[in-house]
Amino acid sequence: MDINSFINYLEKEKKYSENTLLAYKRDINAFVKYMNEKGMSFEDATETDILSYVMSLNKAGISRATTNRKISSLRAAYDFLMKNGHLGKNPTEGIKTSRSVRQELESLTEAEVELLLNQPDNSVKGKRDKAILEVLYGTGIRAIELIDLNYNDLNIKMGFLQCSGAHGRARIVPLGSYARSAINDYIRDSRPTLLKNEENKEAEDRPLFLNYMGERLTRQGLWKVLAEYGKKAGLEGRISPHILRTSFAVHMIQNGADIKTLQELMGYDDVQAMQAYLQLKNSRIKDVYDKTHPRA
Repeated sequence: MDINSFINYLEKEKKYSENTLLAYKRDINAFVKYMNEKGMSFEDATETDILSYVMSLNKAGISRATTNRKISSLRAAYDFLMKNGHLGKNPTEGIKTSRSVRQELESLTEAEVELLLNQPDNSVKGKRDKAILEVLYGTGIRAIELIDLNYNDLNIKMGFLQCSGAHGRARIVPLGSYARSAINDYIRDSRPTLLKNEENKEAEDRPLFLNYMGERLTRQGLWKVLAEYGKKAGLEGRISPHILRTSFAVHMIQNGADIKTLQELMGYDDVQAMQAYLQLKNSRIKDVYDKTHPRA
C-alpha cells in the first residue's frame, strides 16, 4: 500500500485538512502494522481480517467512535486501490460501523470567546490576528478555508465572503459587523505593511491573510496565532480552529438558529454531519419546554 499516494489524493482531490490527513495516515499505518505482524500485506486483507482487527480494537478498549473512524479510513483506502486497479474487492464492504454514543461538542462559552477576541493589540500583527479571530468565530469557516481566502473573495461593502469550501464547493458566507470592522482595520493599517509588492497591494489573486514574508498564512502560522492568544486569555490547550467553528455553531443554536441554515453556513453537504448539533438543538428545545410549559 503506497500510503503517500493515497494521502496525496485526499489532500489534492478531496481537499482534506492537515489534521484529517494525519488521522487517515495513523489509521492506515496501524492496520498495516497489524497485517505485517500476521505476515500479510495491506492488500492481502479479507473481511475476516478486518473483523479480527475490529475485535482487537474492542478488546483494547478503543471507543466505538474511534473504531468507526478507523473502519472509514480503511474503507476509503481500499476504495482508492480499487479505483486505481490494484484491487478487485473492498474487504470492508460488508463491515458495518457501530452506532456511536452521543458526540460531545467541545466549545467555548460566549464569555470565553469575548475574552479571546479582546487579546490582540493595535500593532500590525495584532490587527491582522484580530481579523483572523473575528472571521473564524464570526463565520464558522474551516481553517483551510480561511487560509485559502484571497483578496477578491471579500466583499466588505455587501458584508460577505466567498470561501472554497470542502471538496472545492464554493459558498457565500455572511460577515457580521465585528468581523467587517476588524477586516477593515487590517486591510487599512496592516496588510499594506505585510505586502512586499508595493505596486500590487490589492491584487485580486493575492492571499487575504499574510505572514511577515508577504506570503499566504500557513496552517502552522494559524495555529501559532491561536495558541498565543489562547494562552494570554487563560485558555491554553483549549483553542483551535475547530473549537472556534464549534463555538460558532453552538452559540448560533443557543440563540435560536435552525439546523438547515446552520448546515448551509458551515458548508456541510450531509445532514449526518450535523447530528451532534441536532442533538444539541433538540436538547435546547426540551429545556425550553420543561422551563416554560405549565404541564411540563
